[in-house]
Amino acid sequence: MIGLLFGSFNPIHLGHTALANYLLTHAGLDEVWFVVSPHNPLKKQADLLDDAFRLQLVNFAIADNPSFKACDVEFSMPTPNYTHQTLEKLHALYPNKEFTLLIGADNLAVFHLWKAYEQLLANFAIIVYPRTGFNVALLHEQYPQVKVIEAPLFPISSTEIRELIAQKKDASTWLHPFVYKALLKQL
Repeated sequence: MIGLLFGSFNPIHLGHTALANYLLTHAGLDEVWFVVSPHNPLKKQADLLDDAFRLQLVNFAIADNPSFKACDVEFSMPTPNYTHQTLEKLHALYPNKEFTLLIGADNLAVFHLWKAYEQLLANFAIIVYPRTGFNVALLHEQYPQVKVIEAPLFPISSTEIRELIAQKKDASTWLHPFVYKALLKQL
């Protein structure tokens, strides 16, 4: 089973990879694919680093783990990208693979805003991990068909990392060394 971790990865950080490793180990997954999204319809596109650069950073960050894969399937799709369309495309490209959607409780809280969310619930397994400030148990009552997994919380965000770098502060604790070097050159 392949877990799909969608995100802007703007940039990818050690919280992303640690979470993916935890889910790989504790959720019965064979692989985790990091699906780099060119444009999340619920986020501002102006804040995004270049698509190819974000994909390159993901490849840097996961190079040491053969169970991780960077996925650029959405790069060839019209924007904004809708998860149900991406899953349909992945299913068409890899008909013999079984995919599970990995989302945080923050995304489950706004799941009703996702295009064709009922289709996702009906056709795909969904694993939800906790996020600070969101009551997973309450959300699970609303969406009992999802599987909730307890996973560690990582107190960092890509936005905070970009802000640290912009302020010329050290963000290396939260980034793979190759990602950090590439960001310093880019930002």
